[in-house]
Amino acid sequence: MKSTIENLGPTRVRLAIEVPWGDLDHAFGEVYKELGRQVRVPGFRPGKVPHRILDQRIGRPVVLEQVVQHAVPEVYSEVVRENQVRVLSQPDVEVTRLEDGDTLAFTAEVDVAPQLELPALDSLAVTVDDVEVTDAEVDTQVDTMRERFAMLTGVDRPAADGDYVSIDLVAELDGEELEDGTTSGMSYEVGTGTLMDGLDEAVRGLSADESATFSSALLSGDQAGQQAEVTVTVRSVKAKELPELDDEFASTASEFDTLEELRADVRTRLSRVKVLQQGSQARDKLVEHLLEATEVPVPEKLVERELEWRTRAMEQELQQAGMDWDAYFTAAGVEGREAYDADMRSNVENAVRTQFVLDAIADAREVTVDNDDLSAQIMAQAQRNRVSPEAFAQQLQQGNNISDFVADVRRTKALAQLLEQTTITDESGNAVDLEALRPKTVAAAPTTEVAAAETEAELGEEPLAEASEVVGEETEVAEVTEEPAAEPAEKDPAKKAAAKKAAPKKKAAAKADEADEA
Repeated sequence: MKSTIENLGPTRVRLAIEVPWGDLDHAFGEVYKELGRQVRVPGFRPGKVPHRILDQRIGRPVVLEQVVQHAVPEVYSEVVRENQVRVLSQPDVEVTRLEDGDTLAFTAEVDVAPQLELPALDSLAVTVDDVEVTDAEVDTQVDTMRERFAMLTGVDRPAADGDYVSIDLVAELDGEELEDGTTSGMSYEVGTGTLMDGLDEAVRGLSADESATFSSALLSGDQAGQQAEVTVTVRSVKAKELPELDDEFASTASEFDTLEELRADVRTRLSRVKVLQQGSQARDKLVEHLLEATEVPVPEKLVERELEWRTRAMEQELQQAGMDWDAYFTAAGVEGREAYDADMRSNVENAVRTQFVLDAIADAREVTVDNDDLSAQIMAQAQRNRVSPEAFAQQLQQGNNISDFVADVRRTKALAQLLEQTTITDESGNAVDLEALRPKTVAAAPTTEVAAAETEAELGEEPLAEASEVVGEETEVAEVTEEPAAEPAEKDPAKKAAAKKAAPKKKAAAKADEADEA
């Protein structure tokens, strides 16, 4: 068998392959075996029909066509394997010569990974933000905790921002009431803007049993994007009362006895979260530097195929949500399809470039993946997806994604090793210790907003682990999230007393845990 490789560009090659007739014996055997099971010839048992009879009954050209279909994929795969060609797509095959009893020749054009000239990797340095926790950030977290312990009290006045109202909604389109646009007894916090455009403006100033009508675009259903007339009726108005910021609040809301201790704990945890963010920032800046310092050609067909896949996936999600593209663009604040497509293409191209660079680094450093590496990443991904490691591994196998997963783990490992050898300093010139970024085991449930964010970060992926993510996209690093507070409890003296009664037990349990740990 003869083969040659011609470079058609930095990311595409043409394989020219000639196969001697004798090398097709296996393909002929498989084809005749299959035809023998399908063709019935009087006087011969199934599977025992002579080859020349099959040629006569079916036609030699048909037999040769099936031999080619059987042989070409096997021969192509063998040539790719022997020449270590890193293909990225299915080949475009053309049979150039088929001489019965002599030669089969064909060409295969295919996208391949480019050969990259990497920059020097032994003196890399990146600068990250300082770890600085302000009093305002601490105040924000403590205020979020206060929101969760707020009480609601009925008031006899018009609704204002921050009030909770019980409302009825009726939506009409062209004078007809929409069945899925009607609800009653819905609780809503005025001023949050989380339900529909125009609702806050309509509700402000309304007292109990008063109504107002406004226009708003429908976000789902068959009429998504159309303007509907919505009538809102306020059934009740309740004001939110926040607890006093004192030692009693700290004792009720946490395991600490004083507000000063609580604020100190919040500050410490915020600092840890920002240290974790330093690791993610260092990773992203390192990848950004590598992309800037390396010329990375991108196969256009590979990008187009990925864009098509992402578009189909998005269309399915929109269909399940009962939305169209226009409704999605409005809700997401996207200027239009052209802007969306441009942003998506940029993200895909960046992702492809990142993978090529990390693959080249892994090759240059001869990075290998062992069972420990795979187990660690399966555990991390399983925790991230909130499934068991066994279930996640089964999903990989069922989706035939094991090889892609191994490749991602190899890229992750290559970047982690490179990052460990990179000089990382903050803007003040202080060295950043990567060991501080390692995930820790969290022994107890978090009791503050910051603790919850830190717990999620530590139990999630290691900051060094998202090597193949697109640079510039949001990364899932530890952040102090500011989720909307749950609706405050109704003002009930009995419930409040029960909460106070439970607080000493909570503190006693915490102190017992500390004693056990000691």
